[in-house]
Amino acid sequence: MKVVLQRSKKASVTVAGEVKGTIDSGLVLLVGVTHDDTEQDAAWLAEKIVHLRIFEDELGKMNESLLDRAGSVLSVSQFTLYGDCKKGRRPNFMKAAPGEQAEKLYETFNRFIREKGVHVETGVFGAMMDVALVNDGPVTLILDTKDLG
Repeated sequence: MKVVLQRSKKASVTVAGEVKGTIDSGLVLLVGVTHDDTEQDAAWLAEKIVHLRIFEDELGKMNESLLDRAGSVLSVSQFTLYGDCKKGRRPNFMKAAPGEQAEKLYETFNRFIREKGVHVETGVFGAMMDVALVNDGPVTLILDTKDLG
């Protein structure tokens, strides 16, 4: 699994003109799933994300986590994170998991975050979505379970 994480002051996701999810302070997560991802990958990512010390403390140092801040998550499915642009001019998305598999793992990932006490809003899996955010910092990180070794 791969996640692009962006610290945000506020964010929303809209589908066909209707707001489906909105948060104030917290994290926007663009979530991609590949063929061999498992529930263990989803659990590891959820644990890592809620405990990452990426919010500033009273001294201005990145020392506080999403849990410390009681922040929220806006989770957006994004198969294009597995786009391969090495050849030609059109991305190849063969590394992205099939929709049914990806949706199940995406929902499991969101459930794991909720179980840690974090409020999670989402878009609509597989839909064309407009994501709006005010990136705080900006702080943007990429987490990939394939980097675990």
